[in-house]
Amino acid sequence: MMTKTFFAVAMISLCAVTAPSLALAEPTEGWKLRFQRTYNGKPVEGEDAVLLFAAKSEALISSEAVHGGKAAFPFEQTLIKPGISELLQVARLNGEETIAALDRESLAKQLFELSEGETKTILGYRCKKAKTMVNSNTIELWYTNELPAAGAPTVLGHQLGLVLELVRNGNFVIRATQIEPFKGLDLQALAQGGGKLAEAQEAAAVQLLDGLSYKDRLWKSRFITIPVFQDQIVNFSAQDSEPREGVTRYANGTVALKTVQLPEVQSGSQVFVDLLARSNGDAYDRTGSVFVIPLGSKSDKKRSFLDGLQQGVSALPAYQNGNGKTYRGVVASEDYAPLIELMRFFTPFGVKHYNHLQLKGKTWHEAVPYRMDITDLAVRLSGQKVAVGVFIGNYDQGGHKLDMNITVHPNDSAAAMFSKPQENAKERSGSRQLLMPLFNTTNVMEMANQDYATMFDVAKGLEVKFSLDRPLKNARLRYITTGHGGWANGDEFLPKKNTIVLDGKPVFSFVPWRQDCGAFRLFNPASGNFNDGLSSSDLSRSNWCPGTATNPIYIDLGDLKAGRHRIAVRIAQGAKEGESFSAWNVSGLLQGD
Repeated sequence: MMTKTFFAVAMISLCAVTAPSLALAEPTEGWKLRFQRTYNGKPVEGEDAVLLFAAKSEALISSEAVHGGKAAFPFEQTLIKPGISELLQVARLNGEETIAALDRESLAKQLFELSEGETKTILGYRCKKAKTMVNSNTIELWYTNELPAAGAPTVLGHQLGLVLELVRNGNFVIRATQIEPFKGLDLQALAQGGGKLAEAQEAAAVQLLDGLSYKDRLWKSRFITIPVFQDQIVNFSAQDSEPREGVTRYANGTVALKTVQLPEVQSGSQVFVDLLARSNGDAYDRTGSVFVIPLGSKSDKKRSFLDGLQQGVSALPAYQNGNGKTYRGVVASEDYAPLIELMRFFTPFGVKHYNHLQLKGKTWHEAVPYRMDITDLAVRLSGQKVAVGVFIGNYDQGGHKLDMNITVHPNDSAAAMFSKPQENAKERSGSRQLLMPLFNTTNVMEMANQDYATMFDVAKGLEVKFSLDRPLKNARLRYITTGHGGWANGDEFLPKKNTIVLDGKPVFSFVPWRQDCGAFRLFNPASGNFNDGLSSSDLSRSNWCPGTATNPIYIDLGDLKAGRHRIAVRIAQGAKEGESFSAWNVSGLLQGD
């Protein structure tokens, strides 16, 4: 339950100790205003209406939910003294944490272009227009001086008078819909819950922060962060296999794995994986993959890739397609589920560790950030215990160092205004009912003798049989593909068509190719330089660049009947030249309703 006395205690504590000029005045006459938000002329769904309590020399910005004691954490209120340019922001992060920041600068810096000749009437009051720019946004404020009060629904315009309407870029509007006198305006009492004091409760301790720290803490409190790895080394080290700080390393140190309990993901929420990587000695571009292995009762197959990590690659089921080779752990079977790949990424040439290699006009980045929206996998991950892993293929003893988090962002009606149309909300919320991993040819155990994915050198390519126990509507394949073979005639540098075949019929073909690799030059201090003025990191590649992540594509498969099906991936893989060969890392997840 919300402690309704927290704001009063917070303001009293802060004002007494750090901000004497913000001490609350005696109750006076003022006004209570209710504001409604609209976007493109339509009310914002699920909004918490802004409440403004305004007097001549002070104002309190709150909301209906906060004022009624029904606000969800975190929530914020703002006390403003426009006459002396002071602004106190107080945020309740949870049942135990309250933070605050005192700002004596930003109000005084606000500049407005006044349009005395333009007026309009709002709620019976004659309003004048003021305009300003904020981060390239045009803000129009309509304010009245017909009442002895100053205030606004945001921190903009309190010095002008009483702001009854704010318009941003012509289509987002915050407009007063109600205004009424409020006798005995006591902001302290109002902040406690409309003047109705709750039973005495111990208020949360207030932490007074600088403005930047306050914004950061408030922002981070709005979503859930699941830390996975921190300063994690991924290198080639046969001796480092003991679990450390909850992380177990496999494949001679090139795979790091941690068991994580994921929270329930509510409909409309969004989920991201964040990875920050830098070289710890390896100078080369390497294949990386972030993946999960479901654990416990919800991992619906008897075997998983975890068996191979723990027991060796021979514990994984074999796949053969007639080219004379055996590939382990790459396709689904009745009792085996391959890895669920969250993100495919590629390290650059030695970012951070080799930043001492100077070139005129080049200031190298210190790390590479990768961030991927994995919301469409949330239905598979929600509320589950999973093994979260990261792989970077390398034979370097220094290897790479990385940090990784998974973040869950609750549904936000304000954010939804600027997101995809309502009919696509299902895609964002991950509400598709089925998510079945079908194949993953990335040799995550490369440094423990898992073979490269060279099965595309024959016409059969990669084929997977799967069964549906019920009809599947709106089926689609979440497909990630990258080509490898790093010499002039290797598939890394030659465009090659990928074809998806379902039940014997081609359903989709495309050429995966990246032509923007030169844009990431500053991540690649150790990249080789050629006589033609190009660097290795500049060269176009088969759907990847050094220092980037590869986006999945979604291939519509239509409605599928219950029963047996077969899906195949066919690629015109290039021929081997001496000891050089090409390979294709492809992963596919079946989704549907």
